[in-house]
Amino acid sequence: MAANKLALIRYKIIDDCLRQTHRKWTLEDLIERVSDGLYEFEGIHSGVSKRTIQGDIQLMRSNKLGYNAPIVVLNRKFYTYDVPNYSISNSPLSDRDLSKMKDAVDILKYLNGFSYFEEMSDMIVRLENSLSKQTDKSPSHIQLESNNLLKGLNWITPIHKAIREQIPLLISYKSFKSKTEQETVYYPYLLKEYRNRWFVLCKPKKGNTLITLALDRIEDLNEMEKSGYVPYNGIDFERYYADTIGVTRSEKDRGHRVILRVDSKNAPYVITKPLHPSQQLLETKADGTVLIRLDVVLNFELEREILGFGESMKVLAPKNLVDRIKRRTRKMLQQYTEENDI
Repeated sequence: MAANKLALIRYKIIDDCLRQTHRKWTLEDLIERVSDGLYEFEGIHSGVSKRTIQGDIQLMRSNKLGYNAPIVVLNRKFYTYDVPNYSISNSPLSDRDLSKMKDAVDILKYLNGFSYFEEMSDMIVRLENSLSKQTDKSPSHIQLESNNLLKGLNWITPIHKAIREQIPLLISYKSFKSKTEQETVYYPYLLKEYRNRWFVLCKPKKGNTLITLALDRIEDLNEMEKSGYVPYNGIDFERYYADTIGVTRSEKDRGHRVILRVDSKNAPYVITKPLHPSQQLLETKADGTVLIRLDVVLNFELEREILGFGESMKVLAPKNLVDRIKRRTRKMLQQYTEENDI
């Protein structure tokens, strides 16, 4: 049991006692009541010392926790609050606490894919309203990337539940390449987000390989009998995606040694914000150009990341990745050398 949690329980019990103005509380009474409370709530038999309760009272009186509790001693014996209806639960929040809470509310507003947070929307509005009454109206200090037009966010909660409770799902799915939707039973294992898009890693009932479904391509899903669920017994998913940028990969894919050359203008960005945790700086040339190494799966997301740097980045190895980027850049160039379509 964390010491700070036990301390909070003690403060709460002392607070409850001192709010009861119909009786008088000696230090011995408080020790007995706190000891009983610790046994009732946490099963602690050892009780609590006189020194601990005296320290708790002193801390509640101070500003260290923001309580500034008006605890007085009457007749050098009885403890009580000197302010009617005072409670540490009603203590005003400090400016620092208010700032932290406002940032937390901003983050909660971003997590709108899970119904747990949708159900909290009313509470978030009330928190915002309460905070605005206690602070000057100020703009948000946190702005997270989001896209309210994204499809498929409504599937996050039922899929998360299915993973947690090991429930097979009958999913009606229509890929970008397919003209019609396909209905298949899947065993869901992992929800993964990449660049504001959500995916579920799963295994089809009639298949032995893991596949990745985009939530925005799901047309419908229904729960099946739990008894039919087949758990995943492969490597843990932290390791599964350790050598992957994005989500596209198969169980057979392995990381490759990728060497990239980055010009001097973009080198600081790539160094300070690595493309992947495996990134290593191999060489810095006199003109500021750098060579970096990645150990990653060769997938669509890697190519898109490289192409996003345009002429600032060049692939030096492996050869098959060099050839793929060449083909794509040639096609890009061809589009701009053809006659204007507009």
